[in-house]
Amino acid sequence: MTEVATSDQLLVVIDPVARHGDGEAVRIAKDVLSAGATTKVCLPDGPEEFDRALARRGSRRPVVIGDDRALLRAVSLLHRRRELAGCALSLVPVGVDDGAVALARALGVPLGAVAAARAVLDGSERRLDLLVDDSDGVVLGALRIPPLGRDADDPGAHAGSGDGGSAGDAWGAGGAWGARSAGSSADGGHRHHHHHWLHTCRSLVRTLAARPVRGAAPSAPGPTRLRIEVDGRTLVDLDQPVAAVSITTGDGEGRGGGGGGGGGGRARVVVRPASVGASAAPLEAVARTITVSGADFRYRADAVVGGPVRTRTWVVREGAWGLTLPR
Repeated sequence: MTEVATSDQLLVVIDPVARHGDGEAVRIAKDVLSAGATTKVCLPDGPEEFDRALARRGSRRPVVIGDDRALLRAVSLLHRRRELAGCALSLVPVGVDDGAVALARALGVPLGAVAAARAVLDGSERRLDLLVDDSDGVVLGALRIPPLGRDADDPGAHAGSGDGGSAGDAWGAGGAWGARSAGSSADGGHRHHHHHWLHTCRSLVRTLAARPVRGAAPSAPGPTRLRIEVDGRTLVDLDQPVAAVSITTGDGEGRGGGGGGGGGGRARVVVRPASVGASAAPLEAVARTITVSGADFRYRADAVVGGPVRTRTWVVREGAWGLTLPR
């Protein structure tokens, strides 16, 4: 690890979801950071302001207060600007629930506001591997391809949409930036009436949309036929249907390469073949380059859903980004 100077000036970027979801944790983290270093606090209200704040950080060390999406947003921006090599990010995880900060936990970031803020001040930089795809999207931890017909963006997945699988795809009005805490309205009566009317309309639309089309059979999750190549070698071909695919860097499964074979500039690939009767043993490989092709498929990269695509290649870039962690 690389030592981080405690006297650095900090640029503290506070994600709006964190501000509205757990204002107390945000306040505590901000107080601890301000007591230990010179800080400039930014409160972006949208993705453009978030990007602009990071892009204009100057010599300040960036600190993101927010969930996994906010971290992914920051890494994606710095990757697009080709500034990851010279910038160590720090994170104070604040999310609406444990699932929203699962990646931060896996990477070794403390989840408590005080402990995480102290790690920012006294911690060390650790260089981590990065998965980069051929559309310039990034994956910090894990990538998964679900069975055909199963919605990759299931409830609780905190996923967005977009072909590239980059963080920017998930930050629309209906995504992270559109979230607001409940009960924040002052004109309760009028808004209650409007909300009741809107809820009734939405219920009617959902009821009509849920009615099956006559003659159409309901779709169920089924196996996917994909060709999966690892470092130029075919691991699975189209004649072998697969139930699920996962690709993880060693860092994405826990500190110290706990993913069981990943890390060191390589990713762990696990393919679960579809089987009838007895379960088929998973196929595993460790590789630097992974190409998946076949019928249109979606994938979940960290907290974001990408696709549909017919082919996508991911390459592991060893030590491509830095994160401040406890010493």
